[in-house]
Amino acid sequence: MVAVQGWSAGRPVQRQDCVAQEAPVALVFNGVSHAVMMATPDALEDFALGFALSEGIVDRADQVYGMEVEASDKGYTLQIDIAAACFARLKDMRRALTGRTGCGLCGAESLEQALRLPAPVPAGAGVAPPAIARAMGDLRQRQRLLHLTGATHAAAWCTPQGDITLLREDVGRHNALDKLIGAMARAGCAADQGFVAVTSRASYEMVQKAAHAGVGLLAAVSGVTGLAIEVAERCGLCLLGFVRGTDFNVYTHPRRVLWKAR
Repeated sequence: MVAVQGWSAGRPVQRQDCVAQEAPVALVFNGVSHAVMMATPDALEDFALGFALSEGIVDRADQVYGMEVEASDKGYTLQIDIAAACFARLKDMRRALTGRTGCGLCGAESLEQALRLPAPVPAGAGVAPPAIARAMGDLRQRQRLLHLTGATHAAAWCTPQGDITLLREDVGRHNALDKLIGAMARAGCAADQGFVAVTSRASYEMVQKAAHAGVGLLAAVSGVTGLAIEVAERCGLCLLGFVRGTDFNVYTHPRRVLWKAR
């Protein structure tokens, strides 16, 4: 909570405001620092696992042997212990990439490095339009941090019937999705048996992360980018944008939408 001076009903007021927290979070794999992200410091173990999975550092959750969260006055350090083969691959990646950001492209030295196409996603369960509308309608109501601060994004794992079973929030949309992917892996969710809903636009990196986790349908409340469409088309992911009320646009692989009740 912070003290603020505001304006209400035509006069100045003094009040308390709840603000979202944002802190540097360093991801350290087998003792080697890999990235520092600005993130909301909750569900950090989910964040670490989801980041490792969505960035292709590990292929499976069981390749992460352990992790520790270290807090200091400067931020948080996530010490992550991964399998030796994964660490060797990470070192090769680090030799090719001089830096990175949450967007996933900064520091790439070639187009091939920048555009990491995920493997084709499994066929999975189809989703009917009413289920998509239900999940997106419930999403905002489930955002605890948003209600307190008005400053966070969310990503949610939804059943084919539109029930939200997992939800994670963060000031960054990429971080929220990474946290969700980590939570799904911890819970043993079958990524092809449901869909992900996000409270942001769907750009390339959001599609890449979802597809790399094996998710077959990504529904975004805002718009999509041309590159997101291209990547989704090539890897088999159904990409939805402008999901508002009962309306939405389907940009790729409409076969994953059950247009008629079965």
